[in-house]
Amino acid sequence: MLEKYNYTLSDEAVKATIEAVKSNLSNWKTKEIYSDCLGMVDLTTLNGTDTHTKVKGLVEKVNNAKEHYPDAPYPASICVYPNFSKTIKDNLTAEGVHITVVSGCFPASQSYLEVKVLESKMAVENGANEVDIVLAHNAFLDGKYEECSREISEIKKTIGDAHLKVILETGSLPSTESMAMASFLAMEAGADFIKTSTGKTSPAATPEAAVVMCECIKLFYAKTGKKIGFKPAGGIVTADDAALFYGIVDTILGKEWLNKEYFRFGASRMANNLLSEIEKTEIKYY
Repeated sequence: MLEKYNYTLSDEAVKATIEAVKSNLSNWKTKEIYSDCLGMVDLTTLNGTDTHTKVKGLVEKVNNAKEHYPDAPYPASICVYPNFSKTIKDNLTAEGVHITVVSGCFPASQSYLEVKVLESKMAVENGANEVDIVLAHNAFLDGKYEECSREISEIKKTIGDAHLKVILETGSLPSTESMAMASFLAMEAGADFIKTSTGKTSPAATPEAAVVMCECIKLFYAKTGKKIGFKPAGGIVTADDAALFYGIVDTILGKEWLNKEYFRFGASRMANNLLSEIEKTEIKYY
């Protein structure tokens, strides 16, 4: 797979790219870019204590955000467990905000394919237009790549026009080469986005994983002409974090990827920090 896409990125090259971005980070630490980043956030609540009342409250905050911060964009989507998709659909009025669910027996992806497919199907039927699933590590780490690929393809087929984001859980992969292999496998199988992490394991999103995945997206596009999105998620909190990942995407993929169609952040706390930078005062709205 790596030979097929001419992937030759060394660990030293990954580190060099990160250092180059960090040395120029001030280029991306601007009010305009922070505003762009806020508009690419999948505003997320994925807690065992989530309730329909809590999710409805988050939706209302998004609906009313323009009343408080008229110059700031809405987040790209609200991301929840699949049983809350209808709660968002029934209450969301903010224009252009999508409904994202984590599915496929998130976060471990340890169950039957039929269960993962049904969960994803039901979520879309109840309003979700984006589905985030986790790469089946039980197959991938055993070298059963066709089984792993088939699972992604089956879920993509089931959800139709809804966007499919495949979470690689890069912190559980043993090398940058395995991250690259997982990236190409997911894209070939039908992923519309590849995503770093669930946020439930450590390490979560890292600059190293971002560089590898963005390089794979670039090579996949060069060979197929198909643009795949990138979503770092997990442990991304500060405005500086946003600027770093934005800088990596800008450096490797360029301006065409710097929009919510191809770039998302899986974050919750970061939304308030970005708002604080934009408004130049501490904000704890979300």
